[in-house]
Amino acid sequence: MQKITLRIWGFIVKTIIVCIFFSCNTNVQNKSRSPNVIIIYTDDQGTIDANCYGAKDLYTPNMDMLAETGVRFTQFYAAAPVCSPSRAALLTGKTPFAAGLPGNASSHQGGEGLPSEEITIAERLKDNGYTTGHIGKWHLGYTPETMPNGQGFDYSFGHMGGCIDNYSHFFYWKGPNKHDLWENNKEIWMDGKYFQDLMSDKVDTFLEKNKNTPFFLYYAINLPHYPLQGTDKWREHYQNMESPRDKYAASISTIDERIGKLMEKLESLGLRDDTIIVLQSDHGHSTEERTFGGGGNSGIYRGAKFSLFEGGIRVPAIISWPNALPQKVVRDQVCVNVDWFPTILDLCNISYNQDAFEGKSMKNVIMDNAPTSHDVFWWYSDENRWAVRKGDWKLLKNPIDPTRKSPISESDSLFLVNIKDTPRELENFASKYPKKVEELVKEYNEWHTKWQ
Repeated sequence: MQKITLRIWGFIVKTIIVCIFFSCNTNVQNKSRSPNVIIIYTDDQGTIDANCYGAKDLYTPNMDMLAETGVRFTQFYAAAPVCSPSRAALLTGKTPFAAGLPGNASSHQGGEGLPSEEITIAERLKDNGYTTGHIGKWHLGYTPETMPNGQGFDYSFGHMGGCIDNYSHFFYWKGPNKHDLWENNKEIWMDGKYFQDLMSDKVDTFLEKNKNTPFFLYYAINLPHYPLQGTDKWREHYQNMESPRDKYAASISTIDERIGKLMEKLESLGLRDDTIIVLQSDHGHSTEERTFGGGGNSGIYRGAKFSLFEGGIRVPAIISWPNALPQKVVRDQVCVNVDWFPTILDLCNISYNQDAFEGKSMKNVIMDNAPTSHDVFWWYSDENRWAVRKGDWKLLKNPIDPTRKSPISESDSLFLVNIKDTPRELENFASKYPKKVEELVKEYNEWHTKWQ
């Protein structure tokens, strides 16, 4: 009897030792695993259009939760005020002019886009053991070489052009109208199914399938870009709001709900703490006819989509990684979407050559509140419309203002402002500070010549 008891105790002790070993081994593996990366890129979301950015008329608890569990930026810029070049900058770490896509790509099959020789963040992460996925809007090329599977993504689901109807998945613009829904370069038909739900389902499947290996997901949500097709739940929620803010707001909360669904899935898989989540709008809100002339909010800032005034390029941006980054903090330094590529490489401990980027890692800004790495930055819309910022000074060439907050005259062809002192950009100081104008023109010309 005593021998049997000893054997039982011996078995129990061995079992405990084995369990401790495997538990420790699992912990070591989890700690050594590279973080997952998710970039959520919204479309035409205004400068202050989240509750945490000051839009108190919007219900955005999940965007706000990302800010609560991470770092929120207040002087974050898109490298372009329109869709394709902003996305090119995000994926390459270069200004759109340098990356070879300074304007919008075609929304029709056969149209070229981001040059295939450009190295994308998906390609770099894939080379370092990541499974890569694109879900949502693309708008960076419509040939096999320039569609997502040709630019480093193992998996792709979404539309290749600038926008689609969320139910028929047709591109309705100037004729002929085109069906635009693709999965891994194959056209698929899912008539009548709400695209926001389809994306959420594909996200869940991607996360589930890749939960045991590092992954990179580019989740390019196509709202609040027109058509403003939020769900009935949110249309009812905002029914007493004035138009077009009501339609826009329903789209914003529809996005927010999907972000919440994503985070719930990460939590259920035990991945939330080990996943870097980036949230950013591609540029400012639209005032186009197709969006009922507005709906978005740039706050005190002048301008909107298409404009190089602050309202067109200053965007909401947040990064959250509970395991490693500060939480509930705000950073006021100048940062740009070209910075995400080197920042993510830094956070994932992947070496890189800084000369390959115009973006700069924000790791020290995020972790230590270090000064901005951008002493100067440049925006190019076309040969006659550009901007440059150096320190607090910003010079715009032939500016436009879709929000019409103040008239623009012929004498405003060179428009100088100090963003710190006059963030509203309503008054032109070019005639008062001609030397500063000369300095900034020189800065722009040197950069432009470099990439011609």
